[in-house]
Amino acid sequence: MDLQDYIRILHKNWILIVTSVLVGIGLGAAASLTTAPTYQASTQLYVSVRTESGATSDLTQGSTFARQIVTSYVSIVPTAIVLEPAIEELGLDITSGQLASRVSASSPLNTVLLDITVSDRDPQLAADIANAVGRSIADVAQTTLDSSSDDSGSPVVLTTVQPAVTPGSPVSPRVPMNLMIGAILGLAVGLGIAVLRTVLDTRIHSLHDIEQITEKPLLGGIAFDPEAGTRPLIVHADPRNPRAESFRTLRTNLQFLQVGEGSRAFVISSAGPGEGKSTTAANLAIALAETGARVALLDGDLRLPKVATYMGIEGAVGMTDVLIGQVELVDALQRWGRTQLYVLPAGKVPPNPSELLGSTAMDRLLEMLGEHFDYVLIDAPPLLLVTDAAVVSKKTKGVILAAASGQTKKAALHAAVRTLDTAGAELLGVIVTKLPTKGPDSYGYGEYGYGSHNPIDDSALESRREGEKAARRGTFTKK
Repeated sequence: MDLQDYIRILHKNWILIVTSVLVGIGLGAAASLTTAPTYQASTQLYVSVRTESGATSDLTQGSTFARQIVTSYVSIVPTAIVLEPAIEELGLDITSGQLASRVSASSPLNTVLLDITVSDRDPQLAADIANAVGRSIADVAQTTLDSSSDDSGSPVVLTTVQPAVTPGSPVSPRVPMNLMIGAILGLAVGLGIAVLRTVLDTRIHSLHDIEQITEKPLLGGIAFDPEAGTRPLIVHADPRNPRAESFRTLRTNLQFLQVGEGSRAFVISSAGPGEGKSTTAANLAIALAETGARVALLDGDLRLPKVATYMGIEGAVGMTDVLIGQVELVDALQRWGRTQLYVLPAGKVPPNPSELLGSTAMDRLLEMLGEHFDYVLIDAPPLLLVTDAAVVSKKTKGVILAAASGQTKKAALHAAVRTLDTAGAELLGVIVTKLPTKGPDSYGYGEYGYGSHNPIDDSALESRREGEKAARRGTFTKK
């Protein structure tokens, strides 16, 4: 992933990341509030060696010996021989092992200093224990460990140079540090979850996802409409809706695809069901007819037809009847609205849809429609479920694939593209449907309009047949 991908991840998952950071800060604050404060007090002792003479060599040897022996005292401080006298002196009701967990000793490098640090919840007790342990190690070192056989005593002398004082503030919990650590951990967890969600999400979301699968152009983006099930023909029902305008943008891009000679028939399909292909075909047909073009909308989904239901027309007689020769094309076509839009429903569901769509009768049907219409749109079944779309697509200018944002999987779209390539059909472009209206995948949608909301009266433009058969036959006599 490049920098743009990470920026998109941050944009898309910022709520998750911010929530994770706040949770981390909250956990850090909770840990600080529930942790009892701990105080530290330290005392420092100077270790020296007495010499009989003041010769420089003797002083050097004594200093060297003191630096060597102070490292041993560091290890001796947390032992029972040092801690038990301190416990007895202060009258503590703990064992030397328990006290050892609170006492630590160290010596700065190349020095003869011995630092003793004590941690305790009582600041005064921490200072008292540190001073008591300091006196105890000095006594043990001079009377027990390094005692001399003569009356001169031990040559080692431990002198307190910095007694422990009562600390004024606790060393733990460190609230700012805990909050910072919580925020950093929360940020790391939030980013990790966001990246993992993106990596594991195999669905189509944006133009970038489509570019990784095919080099064909993105012809348009259709916003998600929760009312699409009850109001599928948005171009007709609410022409000023931004979603209706997106179909007009698709119309413009389709007109560019039609540049040059050749078939004027287009197949609209998808990788799987429920991705908006039928809704797209119907709205695109209406948008094309608005320009004055003659448009034929064919329901090529002979297995699960939906066009007749969406367009509000009778679907008992249609394409299957025309293909088997029972009904003339002019009798099966139904004019829709006041424009030059004609709809050919699927008709009866046949037992052999693929054979009908691949027959010579289908060739003659498309040839006849191509002679009298500017555009022929065919709503075909999903590519990955049946071969119908691949079969009929070879008879047209090409296929327009509908891919639903947040629904169509990348592998499915890739398989659909590969199916068309294997069948020798031309993929003209991709339409992304069900795009979110906000966020990084919105494809430019927002809260905007083209004036006051004034939808066309449905009753005035309700789909209906106009004229008798003779009037419809006139459509084929002049272009």
